[in-house]
Amino acid sequence: MSSKKYTKKTAKSIHQTRRKNYLFRRKIVLGLLIIALLGTGLYLKQSITYYYALYFNKFTHKKLENSEKETLRIQKIISNNLDKTYGFDISHYQNQEDIKWDSLSIGNKTIPLDFVVMRATMGNRSADKHFDDFWQQAIKHNLIRGAYHFYRADEDPIIQANNFLENVKLESGDLPPILDIEKIPRRKSNKKLIEDLKIWCKIVEETYGEKPIIYTYYHYYKDFLKGEFDDYPLWMANYNDVPTPSPDDQWDFWQFSEKGIVYGINTKVDLDVYNGGIWSLKRMTLD
Repeated sequence: MSSKKYTKKTAKSIHQTRRKNYLFRRKIVLGLLIIALLGTGLYLKQSITYYYALYFNKFTHKKLENSEKETLRIQKIISNNLDKTYGFDISHYQNQEDIKWDSLSIGNKTIPLDFVVMRATMGNRSADKHFDDFWQQAIKHNLIRGAYHFYRADEDPIIQANNFLENVKLESGDLPPILDIEKIPRRKSNKKLIEDLKIWCKIVEETYGEKPIIYTYYHYYKDFLKGEFDDYPLWMANYNDVPTPSPDDQWDFWQFSEKGIVYGINTKVDLDVYNGGIWSLKRMTLD
C-alpha cells in the first residue's frame, strides 16, 4: 500500500483544526479554574475578610473611661433591664472611622446592640453629613435602623417635614420616623409650637402610615408635651440616677446615657434601651 500524501492545503487545514481544538480545551480548563476560584472565594469569604481586617484594616480600640458615679449608674440600669433590648444613636459628631460595625456590644461585650438610631435632618434644609453612610452600614450589619429629624422650633413645620421625607427613605424593618424636639421657640408661643409639631407628625404619618416616635427630655415632655402626644410612641432622655425615665408616663425607648462606652466605637455615644424584647421591637418596625 502506498503511503498517503498530504498537500500543503490539507496540512494547513489539519493544523488549524488541531489549534481550534487546543484553544477550545484551553478555554474549558480556564473556565473551570475560574468557577473553582469563585467557589473557593465564596466559601472562604468570611476567612478572607477576617484576615484582611487582621492585617490591613486594623481597628485599635481606644481606652474610654467614665467617672465612677456614671459607670455605676450605667451598670445599675443595665443590670435592672437585662430582659430588654439595647441600642445607640449617632450623628455626624461620630466619625465614620470610629465605628467598627461588626463588633458592637456593651457590658463587657456580653450585651449586643440590636438597633441604631441616627440623625438624618435638621430644620428646614440641613441634612447630617454621615447619615447615608451610617444608614447603609446599619442594614449591612443587620441592625434595626431608625432615622430622626432634629426639629428647630422657630422654623416651618411643613418645610421641615419635607426635608426629612426627601432625605430619608424608610424600608420594611426600619423603625417608624422619629421627631426630636428639645428646644423652646423664641419667636413662637408654646401653643403654636404644639400646633406645628402636630403638622410635622401628620405629614410624615400620612407618608408612612405610622405615627412618628417622639423624642425629648423628661422635663421638656412634662412641661410642654404631656397630654398632647399621648398616643405616640415615646423616646425619653433622662440621665439621672432613676429606675425609669419617667415615674408617671409609659415609655418605649429610654436614652439613659450620653456618655456610653461601646466596644467597637472609639468615642462615647448615646445609649438607649427599648422597653421590651427584640421580637417586640421588630413588631414595632414598618411592614
